[in-house]
Amino acid sequence: MQPNEIAVTIIVAIFGSTGFWAIVQKVLENKSASRRMILGLGYDRLVHLCRKYIERGYVTLEELEDLEKYLYTPYREMGGNGTAEMLFNEVKALKKHKEE
Repeated sequence: MQPNEIAVTIIVAIFGSTGFWAIVQKVLENKSASRRMILGLGYDRLVHLCRKYIERGYVTLEELEDLEKYLYTPYREMGGNGTAEMLFNEVKALKKHKEE
């Protein structure tokens, strides 16, 4: 057997094994769970801060910039839902106060 034939045989055996695909599936499941956890934590923090600012009746420019840059934009890019967007838009419409 040629070295290339041996390499092809090994690759086919690896991709054909159920153990290999079980490992791939487990890795994908873990990433999915991690993604859902990050989305959940981002949602919780985003909603909490938005409600705090809305209840207070104003937001500082620094708070608004941080909320958008570190929470809202990444959350939206990960596929977050419309509830957080609705609350974020309410915060953007609040009166802006100077930094505290």
